[in-house]
Amino acid sequence: MEGEDTTGTPATRPDERVLALLEAAVVGARDKGAQEVVTLDVAPVLSVTSYFVICSAPSDRQVKAIAESVEAAVAACDGTRPVGTEGLDTLEWVLINFGEFLVHVFRTETRDFYGLERLWRDVPRLAL
Repeated sequence: MEGEDTTGTPATRPDERVLALLEAAVVGARDKGAQEVVTLDVAPVLSVTSYFVICSAPSDRQVKAIAESVEAAVAACDGTRPVGTEGLDTLEWVLINFGEFLVHVFRTETRDFYGLERLWRDVPRLAL
């Protein structure tokens, strides 16, 4: 699944395992009503991970439900568990680190404030 950024730069194609995990994360987020789910290919400009999945929800309760659903969906795919999870104490911005990719689950207002898509606007998007 290749995506393009606004400059037409093609996204790198994840290997089949990572693609399956990314798709599981996206489905897990959408299953709990995540809004504006996007997947960014940050591999060309970032060395700590290759992809970001970004989504948001209007309430703390929904942010928590999405984070839990993403973890369960990815684990169901092949047993992969997060390397770490941060933000469950405030539920404004939950970051789930799966190594090859990071999942950012934001409260809607927090996502608007930090604008990760604006910060990473030059990287390709994957169509998942």
